[in-house]
Amino acid sequence: MDEVIARINALAKKAKEEGLTQEELAERDKLRRIYIDSVKGNLIAQLENTYIVSPDGTKKKVTPKQ
Repeated sequence: MDEVIARINALAKKAKEEGLTQEELAERDKLRRIYIDSVKGNLIAQLENTYIVSPDGTKKKVTPKQ
């Protein structure tokens, strides 16, 4: 993932300095999607292992909002 972030940052710097070609724009969009999907996946995994503990000591698993 570090390589993906480094490449996104390199493309962002180049975009500010001189602009990007169509191929670089497509690469940037692809890398951004990979990064976003990774962050979402990590968040979902973390929430699936999260419990709320009530004052009486009972645990309730966090569920998706309906």
